[in-house]
Amino acid sequence: MGLFGPADTLKVSVSVWPPGSNIYLGECLLLQCTVESNSTSVWSYHWSRSSSAPGPAPNPRHLASGNTYSITAVTRDDAGSYRCQAKSNKSSVVLLSQPATFSLPLHSLTLTPSNRQVFRGQRFTVRCPVSQSNSPGWMLRQFSPGRRVRKRVLHTDWCSPLGGAASADNSDTCVFTAARGHSGLYWCEGAEGRSNAVNITVSYGTIILKTPAFPVTEGDSVALHCQYWTGNHGQTTFFKNGTEIFTVSSSSSVVTMTVDNVTRGDEGFYKCASRDRKIESPESWLSVRPGRGQPCHPKSVDGYIHHSHLVISVKDAQ
Repeated sequence: MGLFGPADTLKVSVSVWPPGSNIYLGECLLLQCTVESNSTSVWSYHWSRSSSAPGPAPNPRHLASGNTYSITAVTRDDAGSYRCQAKSNKSSVVLLSQPATFSLPLHSLTLTPSNRQVFRGQRFTVRCPVSQSNSPGWMLRQFSPGRRVRKRVLHTDWCSPLGGAASADNSDTCVFTAARGHSGLYWCEGAEGRSNAVNITVSYGTIILKTPAFPVTEGDSVALHCQYWTGNHGQTTFFKNGTEIFTVSSSSSVVTMTVDNVTRGDEGFYKCASRDRKIESPESWLSVRPGRGQPCHPKSVDGYIHHSHLVISVKDAQ
C-alpha cells in the first residue's frame, strides 16, 4: 500500500494574513503554505519568487521560515509572484502551489501640505491617483459627521460640490481654502477601487498641531509643529495621550518637537498648549508603521483565508 492515495487527493494552498485581498503599502504580509492530506508525513517547504524588478538579496524585510513567508512593511519593490513547494519526508511527492501574485495599483491620495490640521483660510490640495486604465475618472469623496457624503467627479465639475476649485496645473487636483465645512474624511473612488483616506480638521481656534497626515516608518525622525494663529506665548507644552512630555521656551509662532528614531511606542494622540493651558490645540493622531528590520507578528492564524491562486492588491496606506 502506498503512503498516499492518488496524487489528485493531495492539495497545497496558500493563505494570507491579514484576511482579504487588499494589502496596503507599509503593512505586514504573511503567507502560509498548507498541505491538505490525511497522511502523518512531515513536509518541508521551499519558497520562490519571480519579480520584474529584482531587489537586493537577501531582502531583510523578507523572511522564509518553514511553511510561512513574511514581508515586513510592504513596498512596491515587493511586486511579483510567490510560490510554495512542499516535499514529503516519506516519499518523492513534491507539491507546487499556484502563484500568489502581487499587483500594486497606484491608489494613493495626495494631500499638500501633508498635515491633519489646518487653520481657517489656509490653502490645501487633495489629489486623486492617476488612472492606470482607460476607465472613467476618479471621484473625490468627503464625509463629515452629521453630513451626507459629498462627492465630485474629477475632470468634470471643477470641485465645486466640495467647495474647492480645480488646480490650473492638474485637473485631478482640488484646491481648498479651509473653511468649517471642509473638516472631515477625504478619499477617492473609481473603477480601479478605493484610495487611502485622510482626515482633515479645520481649526477656528488660535493653535494647531501639525502632524504627518499619513503613517511614518519606524526609525524615521518626525517633526511635530505647534503653530499659533498670532502672538508670542513664551512657553509651549506638548502632550501625548493627555500626559505632558515636553516643554520648550520660544518666541516663534511655530514651535517644533522632533521625535528621533520613532518607534511603534510613539503612536498616539498628541496636542500642544500654551504653558498656562489657556489655549490648546485639538488632538492629532500619529501613526507609525513597521520599519525595514521589524518582523511581522500576526496575533493569530485562525482567520487565514485559503487560496490555490491568490491575487493581492497592494494599496497605499492611510
